[in-house]
Amino acid sequence: MKELTGNIWDFHDMGRWIVITTNGSVRKDGCAVMGRGVALQAKTKFPALPAQLGQSIRDIGNLVRLFSEYRLVALPVKYNWFERADLSLIEQSVRDLCRCADYGFYHETKPFLPTPVYMVRPGCGNGGVDW
Repeated sequence: MKELTGNIWDFHDMGRWIVITTNGSVRKDGCAVMGRGVALQAKTKFPALPAQLGQSIRDIGNLVRLFSEYRLVALPVKYNWFERADLSLIEQSVRDLCRCADYGFYHETKPFLPTPVYMVRPGCGNGGVDW
């Protein structure tokens, strides 16, 4: 792991995969709540993403999820949008991310190991966790 500074979307624009932090909240219209931080930025960049993530949360739960069409990985850090980030959920999500990278994601048929993968500090910022 290397710690870098900069705009995460610059790496995405270079064709790299990025991880966005998410929560398990789904609105009445079926869209995932993506109201702040890198999740809001992803929602703005990819308008169909909230509906797709919301469907995934309803189908498989608040789990790590690959969105290959956007080169994004959703990494849950909260159970509900209004809560602080949960350190045990972050730990589980990162373990799942590593496992999925080695053995494949829930809906993929082959292992997926993008290198490098870029991510923000999970749970920091709007999640309220100190780095």
